[in-house]
Amino acid sequence: MVRLCRILLIATLSLVPAMAAAPAQAQTHPQHDDRFKRVGYFIQWGIYARDFHVKDLDSSGAAGKLTHINYAFSDVTAQGTCASADAWADWQRPVSAEQSVDGTGDTDDQPLKGNLNQLRELKAKHPGLKALVSLGGWTLSKHFSDAVLTPEARTRLAASCVELWLKGELPGLPAGAGAGVFDGIDLDWEWPGSAGNDGNVIRPEDKQNFTLFVEELRRQMDAFDSRSVLSAFLPAAAAKIDAGFEVPRVFRALDFATVQGYDLHGSWESRTGHNGNLLTDRRDPNEVRFSVDQTVRDFLSRGAPKRKIVVGVPAYGQGWTGVTAGGDGLYRPATGPAPGTFAAGTEDYEQLAAKPGKRYRDLRTGTLWLYDGNEFWSYDDPAVLVQKAAYIRLKGLGGSMMWSLDQDDARASLTSALHSVLR
Repeated sequence: MVRLCRILLIATLSLVPAMAAAPAQAQTHPQHDDRFKRVGYFIQWGIYARDFHVKDLDSSGAAGKLTHINYAFSDVTAQGTCASADAWADWQRPVSAEQSVDGTGDTDDQPLKGNLNQLRELKAKHPGLKALVSLGGWTLSKHFSDAVLTPEARTRLAASCVELWLKGELPGLPAGAGAGVFDGIDLDWEWPGSAGNDGNVIRPEDKQNFTLFVEELRRQMDAFDSRSVLSAFLPAAAAKIDAGFEVPRVFRALDFATVQGYDLHGSWESRTGHNGNLLTDRRDPNEVRFSVDQTVRDFLSRGAPKRKIVVGVPAYGQGWTGVTAGGDGLYRPATGPAPGTFAAGTEDYEQLAAKPGKRYRDLRTGTLWLYDGNEFWSYDDPAVLVQKAAYIRLKGLGGSMMWSLDQDDARASLTSALHSVLR
């Protein structure tokens, strides 16, 4: 571990100047090198309060620095089928010329509108960029267990996903209107066999059924188009890995898996901590010491191929208030979540970068935090992401994944930091 820390320190310090000198804008038609995956989540609902549109991925330069966009989220219904969680955002909303990737507004008689048409335009402008639709997420995983319970159910769910998202058979539109928007499917069941959001259905047999569903979905996707990409989002905690995932068999069916590298600690706890520390912190007083490195080790020890492991990184911070014990604020008691723009306890990188207070950086753990004597925020900045990207290279892993692209700044500073190393 000491040797790894030293190597990362040297790599990070040598890469930061190059990152700072890199141009903010990508070339118009970059040639993507898929040696490393550079995945980013685009949230469907970001067009509303956040006013973040597919075009912003192009104007910020982010699109030219990604290999995959995961579009979040598709619902898994009580009937055991895939469905849009917001058809208005997905394909019904007319997009104005000002918000359009190609500068042309949608017309009334145009079949496909909304985010999906904009993804199609973005891919046309950035050849090689792939789009995947992500199923589930924290709030839409309730019915996953039921939907994969039997062979018939698994076959039905897989067929509905291929029909809706890959064949593009969108309700109310001409046949195949959505074809070609998505190049694959990302599974985000949170979590098979263990607790997720309140009300989720959980069964002990979820672990085996998840494997069987992944294999059935892989079979149907290959029958449609053997180039289709299949990925999954997997948890950080070893207990959740063991409860829900037959690791070697699942990875054989996946092109890659993104592993949780954030929310390792958060404002639901009464003591401050790191949102996504790269390496284990010896100061950590918690009984279980989480870190990105420990999660990677846990997957490798259970049989995951390193080149299929894509490390998740946050574009947001976790924050606490009432942290008055002094010092640097780390691992100190808090009275509750700190105020945030969209939700208590979380804040986008763009907002945190401008927030006053003293910043502390620990290269030994790959962390940054902000503390003003009352509020404590743990988040990643470009320098931290360069260190994480260096770790991914040194470990020979598959790449990086960011949640979520709307939380980066207008220059795509976080996306650019990862791209500067992982290409």
